[in-house]
Amino acid sequence: MTSPAYTRGGALAGTALILLLLTGCGEDASDFDVSQQIGPDPVLPEPAPGLMPDMKVAKVVGWKKDETPVVPEGLVITPYAKDLANPRSVHTLPNGDVLVIQSRQPSGKPLERPKDLIRGWIMSIAHGGGVGPNKESNLVTLLRDTNRDGTVDERYDLLTGLNSPFGVAWHDGTLYVAATDAILAYPYQLGQTEITAAPRVLTPLPDGPIDHHWTKDLALSPDGQSLYASVGSNSNVGERGMEAEKGRAAIWKVDLATGAARVFASGLRNPNGLNFHPETGALWAVVNERDELGPNLVPDYMTSVKDGAFYGWPWSYYGAHVDERVHPVRADMVEKAIPPDYALSSHVAPLGMVFSNASALPEPFANGALIGEHGSWNRNAFAGYKVVYVPFENGKPSGKKQDVVIGFVHGDEARGRPVGLAIDGTGALLIADDAGNTVWRVASADGKVTAGPVGSDGQRAATTATPANPATAPEGSATSETGATSPPAPSQTETAPAVLPKANP
Repeated sequence: MTSPAYTRGGALAGTALILLLLTGCGEDASDFDVSQQIGPDPVLPEPAPGLMPDMKVAKVVGWKKDETPVVPEGLVITPYAKDLANPRSVHTLPNGDVLVIQSRQPSGKPLERPKDLIRGWIMSIAHGGGVGPNKESNLVTLLRDTNRDGTVDERYDLLTGLNSPFGVAWHDGTLYVAATDAILAYPYQLGQTEITAAPRVLTPLPDGPIDHHWTKDLALSPDGQSLYASVGSNSNVGERGMEAEKGRAAIWKVDLATGAARVFASGLRNPNGLNFHPETGALWAVVNERDELGPNLVPDYMTSVKDGAFYGWPWSYYGAHVDERVHPVRADMVEKAIPPDYALSSHVAPLGMVFSNASALPEPFANGALIGEHGSWNRNAFAGYKVVYVPFENGKPSGKKQDVVIGFVHGDEARGRPVGLAIDGTGALLIADDAGNTVWRVASADGKVTAGPVGSDGQRAATTATPANPATAPEGSATSETGATSPPAPSQTETAPAVLPKANP
């Protein structure tokens, strides 16, 4: 029988009291320079575990009319789509149509400890759901910019009633959707504005009843033969037992022809933002690291992901840094752990990433990774809540991350929170803002656009006579006699675009 102390009303009242008692109980980290935790070799202070993690919660208030995030000189930001229902990710199809995936977490997760109840309540405030009516979510919506002017002209709900979807991919007449419990395959030709056929299950994915990290991202391999799917852990550091972690804290490789799946890489607590680097063909991801070791542990990160590699979770972090909370100790696993490539600072919660190489963004942001940092709830000062840029050179990070889109937090209130990112059919950056219920578009202020759309998975559709200004087309693009520009790629059919040549993963 449930104790009266943990019924809903009693629990919330008790939670408020406990929060008052815990306020100020965390580590004083005001003198820690967080910039030391950005880059390939982050400074890692001593662990400072406590009864509860440090907490500073931004109440979600949404965007007022005419309010927008802030971008630096040379960029302009506008709303691309509003009045959405928790947009989590965005994906551009090869013909330039944009899919926005709206979803809410699965219900019914069991609460095993009073601590779980407290954390769940805090995170519900921090994550928010935007403001206004609680609209239907768990759907995929198509946004179409018919004349490539940066404004959505048509909007259609392609799929509804899904089970907490997140990642999507398209290839050869099939739309793949990663719900929280399976990868679903729907027959879909580019240009369609509805899907009526029932899906087939390509492969099941680990889900409930706990389903702690429920978002599953997808990326299509450069050779078009496989999908890569991210599956987060079922706990913070394995406290529910490793039986609950089977197939989790990992990235899967799934064969498109057969649905056969295997773990590609493991030890990644909560990976998302899967993308293949357009020059090297290497798979990259952003990863949310563990909590409750203090406000400055452990840095979240971005990393290239190698086949068969192990990245430490739960036994260690950043290589051989042992997490003393995890029992039994596994020295053999710690020895195998690979340090990630690039730290983003602790608790910034990166959930989206896209490479800017195929974009029309100006030079300071044209060759690197853009990352959506959803924002902290468990630090004594806000961290994240912005989109950042990490420059790359020769396929690797080559400098400090830079703020690109800020203004999501004002004082102690969150107007929005960035999640997934994509490059739209004109080369502008799209940002899914799940708390602000908006997709934002960040474009070059000089009006520059790409010669033609490139899909999020590196595919191009057939050349179309879309009006464009040759003077603003990227160097190397071709201009037709009609004045329309086309990408410097072989002619391809619109219904089955080829994947651009890259190194195999």
